[in-house]
Amino acid sequence: MPSINFFEEDIRFKLKNKTKVKQWIKATIEAEGYTLKELNYIFCSDRYLLQINQQYLEHDTYTDIVTFDNSAKDTVIVGDIFISIDRIRENAIKFNSGEVNELHRVIIHGALHLLGYQDKKAESKRIMTGKEDHYLGVRNFT
Repeated sequence: MPSINFFEEDIRFKLKNKTKVKQWIKATIEAEGYTLKELNYIFCSDRYLLQINQQYLEHDTYTDIVTFDNSAKDTVIVGDIFISIDRIRENAIKFNSGEVNELHRVIIHGALHLLGYQDKKAESKRIMTGKEDHYLGVRNFT
């Protein structure tokens, strides 16, 4: 049975429209030709995610998301996605996007990483941003 789970680490955070968000993520994964097995989203603070970034990726920078791919098969999605709510709030102001839209962008961004999309080079980032925009556009909730 496929599952999408939401957890909090060192913060209190309640995701709105949880059932619809789960359906949206699952539909995105299936639209890309993958099968969902298990996906865990862990909402946390900047401080917590910085520690993850330092410990596992050896990056000493704040970030909005860190994605861990735990998949054993290429077309089956299993992963853990850590999201800094502090960063979401700050970026929502910076990009004038609204907190809910920024959160949804980062949620789908993490799923896209697990689907093989990258964002380190300009061309791959352009493709990923296009995918984000597409899947944000097919949400039937906000």
